[in-house]
Amino acid sequence: MAKKMKRHMTHEEEFEIMKLVLDKFLWLGVGIMAFGFYKMISLRESLGYGLSVLTAGAVLLIVFIIILVREYNFLGRK
Repeated sequence: MAKKMKRHMTHEEEFEIMKLVLDKFLWLGVGIMAFGFYKMISLRESLGYGLSVLTAGAVLLIVFIIILVREYNFLGRK
């Protein structure tokens, strides 16, 4: 029986996949922030709800920035 060999990706391939995945998460964060902003300006009585959704989107983007920096530093050490 032939052994199954794992294919290792190059740094460029890893970086391209990471860019594709993070791009989707960044769009998600921006979409959440846009929804929160829409709620803030559309209904005056839901200002608190819109602000909380906007804040949640900003926190999500900050978390993804932290993940990106950690992953970039990890890839840079190889």
